[in-house]
Amino acid sequence: MNARRNSSWQRDELLHLLSLSGTLAGLCITGVTLFHTIGRSSMPETLADDVLAGSALMFLICTYAIFFALRTRRSAVALLLEKIADVLFLLALTGMVACGFLLVYTIW
Repeated sequence: MNARRNSSWQRDELLHLLSLSGTLAGLCITGVTLFHTIGRSSMPETLADDVLAGSALMFLICTYAIFFALRTRRSAVALLLEKIADVLFLLALTGMVACGFLLVYTIW
């Protein structure tokens, strides 16, 4: 019974993370597009552009890892993919936060 509840909780967590990863990837891509539309290319904005592009890539890879973790029947592979997705999500989110600090620094 406890293993079934843990499995259900794990699946719900992965589904929420899947939705959030897709949304944040779109937000990063929107930020990159805005940087290119504005057209200013100072060093901090170019760095922020690169960080957002890298974060978008990590969020997209995270969505694939989560998708395959949800689809596989082997629990060992699912656990490995879940750990990979967690690490990718944390790295991408850290990149977004760093980009936010960089943008605040350039505006301020």
